[in-house]
Amino acid sequence: MNPAPAVKAPGSPAGTVILVGNPNVGKSVVFGALTGRYVNVSNYPGTTVEIARGEARDRGHVYEVIDTPGVYSLLPMSEDERVTRDILMREEGARVLHVCDAKNMRRSLMITLQLAEMEVHFAIAVNMADEAREQGVMPRLDSLEGILGVPAVPTVAVRKKGTDRLLSLLDRLPVSTVRLHYGENIEAAAAGMERLLPARTPVGKRALALMLLCGDDSLTPWIAENVPPARIREMNDLRNRLAEETRGEIAYRVNQTRLAWIDRLLAEMGVEPSAPAGRDYAQAFGRYAMDPVYGIPILLFVLFLAYEFVGVFGAGFLVDLLQRKLFNEWVVPAVAWGADRAIPWRIARDFLVGPYGMVSMALSYAVAIVLPIVGTFFLGFGILEDSGYLPRLAVMVDRIFKKIGCNGKAVLPMVLGLGCDTMATLTTRILDTRKERVIVTLLLALGIPCSAQLGVILGMLASIGAAATVTWLLLMVGIIFLVGYLAAKVIPGESSDFIMEIPPIRWPQFGNLAVKTMARIEWYLREAVPLFLLGTFILFAADRLGWLLWLQRAGSPLVVKMLDLPPKTTEAFLIGFLRRDYGAAGLYSMAKAGMLTHLQVLVSLVTITLFIPCLANLLVIIKEHGGKVAAGMALFIFPFALLVGAALSAAARRLGIHF
Repeated sequence: MNPAPAVKAPGSPAGTVILVGNPNVGKSVVFGALTGRYVNVSNYPGTTVEIARGEARDRGHVYEVIDTPGVYSLLPMSEDERVTRDILMREEGARVLHVCDAKNMRRSLMITLQLAEMEVHFAIAVNMADEAREQGVMPRLDSLEGILGVPAVPTVAVRKKGTDRLLSLLDRLPVSTVRLHYGENIEAAAAGMERLLPARTPVGKRALALMLLCGDDSLTPWIAENVPPARIREMNDLRNRLAEETRGEIAYRVNQTRLAWIDRLLAEMGVEPSAPAGRDYAQAFGRYAMDPVYGIPILLFVLFLAYEFVGVFGAGFLVDLLQRKLFNEWVVPAVAWGADRAIPWRIARDFLVGPYGMVSMALSYAVAIVLPIVGTFFLGFGILEDSGYLPRLAVMVDRIFKKIGCNGKAVLPMVLGLGCDTMATLTTRILDTRKERVIVTLLLALGIPCSAQLGVILGMLASIGAAATVTWLLLMVGIIFLVGYLAAKVIPGESSDFIMEIPPIRWPQFGNLAVKTMARIEWYLREAVPLFLLGTFILFAADRLGWLLWLQRAGSPLVVKMLDLPPKTTEAFLIGFLRRDYGAAGLYSMAKAGMLTHLQVLVSLVTITLFIPCLANLLVIIKEHGGKVAAGMALFIFPFALLVGAALSAAARRLGIHF
């Protein structure tokens, strides 16, 4: 058994805390409650799996907190599970907080048993205790603590209830004494495997022995590094003999033994008395939201509210307030006045407040146009996330998505794409087959606008009427499903079955929404604003060197003749490759200046929505699917966007429709 972690002196680093648990149990909310904010999100070395790290402070002690990916087992079957297991092995002496769903302890306790076998020091945070009590399924935690020998704390992380108790336990976490018996054959093989392992191991030898017997090939690099070749051959012989004795059912037998023990434990410890249940309108809404008939008007109502909040309030009222009142009337004139008196060089003054100035264009676009739109979108999206509506949307659209070779889970990365296509492309890893991942990645790159771009689009559509908005929406939805249907016929492979856990409908907590929204706005300011400055600098240099005029002329046959748009819109399409929302902001500025008719606004928005993905998204596609797939998508998307825009422009002019 590992020694108990030493208590550090006040004010000194007190070690590492690892959060472990199933998906959708509130680990990230617990992380936010412990650390106060979301910080240091980065890929785990050698993977595309993101890990969040932060600091928690208690009585002068400082802990590094690591939020691991949600997993169902510590015997890895996916990259997420391998990363979580590797973190537990590499962070020797770390404390572990196992976050469970109080409503589904059977599934959560599978990880509890594996943590006990790993001999790590851990406590259990039994989260969503309020919902479990309402449903009458809250386990008796005193019984659970007595059997497992580790603390079990009821928490409601979204309200920060119970999370303060977790911090106070960290300096005295025990190791669970629970050990299961898996039958004579497996026990004898596990004992033999333990004798062949090194004297010092990062986690309990029994856990490593069982992982190796169950066929965990992801341990091969560690074994090759720490075990002599002769012993490795003995290990392989030992496992092969056991596989023959059990007819290849080692992992199955281990899993069934654990489930049987968990079922006995749950029956023994029982549940708390439940309060009388009243009518739960929230859960009734949740059922209707998944209904194939009632779900449609609910979805349309949600979209209408999103349009009013983001498109009208964010892109209308807030943008007008910041751009016209703040920047146009105060900031830009003040900087121009100061530059005229302090800077003798015209080129330097133009660099600040000229047509492509850092203040007059870059900061004006980034802060006055895009920031209020991004902020309102992130807040609205956070409400949909925290309320539990998004998984219900996945259930409702499952039949439709089967037509494009996917299942309802595909709607989740596509909805996330409305926040950021780059991040959404990474989340396509939740889809089970390569065919599904390629199809959804293509649709994200083709027709799903990111939050900033979508907000600007909604703001422009709001100014030209409902008919244009409906036309744009129908075109986008129709094109997404048409291209998805054809892609499902062309791309080889099979689709997977649809399995998804549905969380209860919850009222979002203001504090959690505020932290999440501010973290995303911080990400926007840190990641996007520098690109606005870079994009403006490129435009400024291209204008001074005469390249912009040359590019406008080169693009004129496509932009002017095919799309019937002014030559200046070439700038928006070019810079849109660097940053999608930057291109949309350029179109917004032209429309505000009266340089585009209503029909030209619609044509330009359809074209730039379908246009080639931004540079960051293209690089992620290359990383996820390879250069050939990324090049194929780009070569399809670019001409397709221009052809759709040209067809819309020609059809509207022929029919005399000007919106």
